[in-house]
Amino acid sequence: MENRLKDYREAAGWSQGELAQQLGVSRQTINAVETDKYDPSLPLAMRMAKLFVCQVPDIFIDHWEAERN
Repeated sequence: MENRLKDYREAAGWSQGELAQQLGVSRQTINAVETDKYDPSLPLAMRMAKLFVCQVPDIFIDHWEAERN
């Protein structure tokens, strides 16, 4: 899933390790999310949004659209 986590992290002036520590995950997890290799769990995505004072869809972009009949 496309995301803007790196943009939010860099705007906050944090390294991947610093963000990981704030969220209670590994730096490797942050790297995997930023490089679209891992979609975080809903609880982790919600913690990210709370930390950056935004909504989950502000960070994670889902291009799926429902089929309309």
